[in-house]
Amino acid sequence: MKILVTGGLGFIGSHTVVELQNKGYEVVIIDNCSNSSADVLDRITKITGIKPLFEQFDLREKNKVQDFFNRHNDVSGVIHFAASKAVGESVENPLLYYENNLSTLVYLLQQLSSKSSAHFIFSSSCTVYGQADELPITENAPVKAAESPYGNTKQIGEEIIRDTCKVTSDLNAISLRYFNPIGAHPSSEIGELPIGVPQNLIPYITQTAIGLREQLSVFGDDYPTSDGTCIRDYIHVVDLAKAHVVALQRLLEHKNVSNYEVFNVGTGTGSTVLEVIQSFEKMSNQKLNYKIVGRREGDITAAYADTTKANNELGWQAKSSLDDSLGSAWKWEQKVRS
Repeated sequence: MKILVTGGLGFIGSHTVVELQNKGYEVVIIDNCSNSSADVLDRITKITGIKPLFEQFDLREKNKVQDFFNRHNDVSGVIHFAASKAVGESVENPLLYYENNLSTLVYLLQQLSSKSSAHFIFSSSCTVYGQADELPITENAPVKAAESPYGNTKQIGEEIIRDTCKVTSDLNAISLRYFNPIGAHPSSEIGELPIGVPQNLIPYITQTAIGLREQLSVFGDDYPTSDGTCIRDYIHVVDLAKAHVVALQRLLEHKNVSNYEVFNVGTGTGSTVLEVIQSFEKMSNQKLNYKIVGRREGDITAAYADTTKANNELGWQAKSSLDDSLGSAWKWEQKVRS
């Protein structure tokens, strides 16, 4: 059974490709390598012993998307990761995010809508909730006005999928609203390796510890939390990858309750930025150089998941602790810089 993974050489995508191959799926990857590298293909092959099919092009090129599906009309499911993903960058360059994150989704759904049976997993985000009224956040929490263009693209993306499913009974889709993916594969063959200056906390931490960055900035210490820093739910990327596989299996086995469903994917535990730093220092034996600076536009105070629905309906739950996740991220950083 052939599964298309867009953005399959990226951080979450590559780990999901590994888990799909471990379950016996044939995988074909589309990636434009704008924030990844083609050598990840060799790393995936080293882990699984199987080299996925790979095509390098930009999903914003509609004619190439059409051509791909003409050539691969046996694709049974799509897991869609390809998107720009940094909150801060989206505030600075909103049009890039709206073009890249929404047009690509539309082009994929146009192709799937013409198939007699199509299965689609969308890489959504807890940013759709904004600053939730209650914690932990359930799937029934209201979707509030987004705090950033990035968050808005995820909200609009979900709306596009839901509206398409309403009029396309042969399209079955799940949006996974995941929280903050971190860590690396236990083999240390794949992990988070952003091109340029990291936009996410953990790679900035590891790059600071390894000496690539001079200092980590902690954005704000005046939030209404235990230590004044923001709270997030940090989930190991392998746990997250496995959630995509079980969600896909749910659709392929027709166990979905409706043809559009939403699940939170997180650990259910929130950690402050300073707690993350302390955990990293413990796991790495490194003293981290960091400085408290002003708040960053687009950041919310706290977000962590209620994962009851995913636990009960998908039969999935996160296994790795924050310490485990940060330890694997540090091992990856050391290996990739060696």
